[in-house]
Amino acid sequence: MHLYERDMLMRATSCASSKLLHGGLRYLENGEFRLVREALRERDAWILRAPELARPLRLIMPIYKNGRRSRFMVAAGLFLYDHLAGKSQLPGAKWLKPSEIMGRDPALNDQNLLGGYEFSDGQMDDYALGLWVAEQAKAKGVQILEASEVMSIDTEGRITTANGDIRKHDFVLNVAGPWANRLLEQSNIPTPYRLDLVRGSHLILDQPCNQACLLEVPGERRIYFVLPWKGQTLLGTTEVRQSLDESIECSDFERNYLLAAYKHYWPNSNAKVSQSFAGLRPLLHSANDPSRATREYAIHRTGKLITVLGGKWTTAMALAEKVSATLH
Repeated sequence: MHLYERDMLMRATSCASSKLLHGGLRYLENGEFRLVREALRERDAWILRAPELARPLRLIMPIYKNGRRSRFMVAAGLFLYDHLAGKSQLPGAKWLKPSEIMGRDPALNDQNLLGGYEFSDGQMDDYALGLWVAEQAKAKGVQILEASEVMSIDTEGRITTANGDIRKHDFVLNVAGPWANRLLEQSNIPTPYRLDLVRGSHLILDQPCNQACLLEVPGERRIYFVLPWKGQTLLGTTEVRQSLDESIECSDFERNYLLAAYKHYWPNSNAKVSQSFAGLRPLLHSANDPSRATREYAIHRTGKLITVLGGKWTTAMALAEKVSATLH
């Protein structure tokens, strides 16, 4: 078995995530119960599978007087979240009083703070975890070919690389993420699925994060994360549509957007941006508003060609099992 990588492993979308292994609490608002259940089970599986690279994380979602989500709404969502997680090894959600939240992070804005919920998810080093998975694949006999861009494929199992090599395989799996549709187009292979490409940008601030938080962007229903990351603070993410031909990087607008959201909750912070990064998410077309778009995935088979469209880091292994099932 061969894996063809255009550049080097883990240098694009897969290393530009929010570093979370999570069920997707906000996906419940879109009614994506199947996906949330699967993601929660996979969240726990990753933590058990690679404990040196994935760990449990307790987050707080503060509830403010003028927030877009009431205490009742968040409580109902977290009750369902814990229920869908089944017999998880992670502790369930609980209510925290304002004093308890401020005890976790005294610098947090306490004006109109009603309290908040603490709940469980997971955090991982996406780059290291991806390389760990690659090593497991190599141990099973997979040959990884870096700097081997595939230019076209067909339904008979043939691929053509950038250097003109043509090889025949029993099956071809098109798992090119944001580039999956483009590879089909280059190969003149139709698909019933359309991808929306949405850039997610992140900032890393040069100060420690006292408490992982899930917060509403002021004046919006959108939520964003404030997370501990290697002794610093990670902010993310944004949702900006773009094309494959545009540069995948954090724009000035996104930088200012994330900083303004952060300063709203930490008004006295003097933190500086030490790094920014962005990734391109391949979302199945389902809504004009990227924040309402589904995080579900689709598997489309034509002859000896199987294409994966959509998906998310947390559910990668579950998706791989379903792809494997299509080969039999």
